Amino acid sequence: MALYTTITDAITEYSGLSPTAFFTISAMMVVVYKIVSTMFVAADDYVAVKREQQFTLREPVQIGSISEEELRPYNGSDPNKPLLMAIKGKIYDVSRSRMFYGPGGPYALFAGRDASRALALMSFEPSDLTGDISGLSASELEVLEDWEAKFEEKYVKVGELVSERPSTTTEDATKED
Repeated sequence: MALYTTITDAITEYSGLSPTAFFTISAMMVVVYKIVSTMFVAADDYVAVKREQQFTLREPVQIGSISEEELRPYNGSDPNKPLLMAIKGKIYDVSRSRMFYGPGGPYALFAGRDASRALALMSFEPSDLTGDISGLSASELEVLEDWEAKFEEKYVKVGELVSERPSTTTEDATKED
């Protein structure tokens, strides 16, 4: 009985309402919320839309050494591929932050690319979407180091960028001769 008295006294003290009025108003608010929320989206439609937009998070897959061109398709345009991004030549799986790096996200232009220069400069300019960090100041390099530390802490490293892949067609042609 002491708990009941404590609760009713607390409700009266904090809200200025009697416990009966407080619970009546609370119940009415829940009912109004339910009615208004069903006016905009039917429950079945909401579940279907949410399921359609949901991305299945998979375990990161090691992709090894790839070129920048091979990294580009991992920009989130294909929901069956992981969402990858590189910093200083290290490739990270950022799929779990799809809301930021996926299509329509604020950092979507970084996905499928080495965004080292853009992150160091805190730039969204397409010309800065490169792994070339030459000419950056010490403070800009420090910003890039902070980004790299955040990525190492939050995301799984799945590969590395190589400047150019050796052409297997020329190797195969020389073997046939």
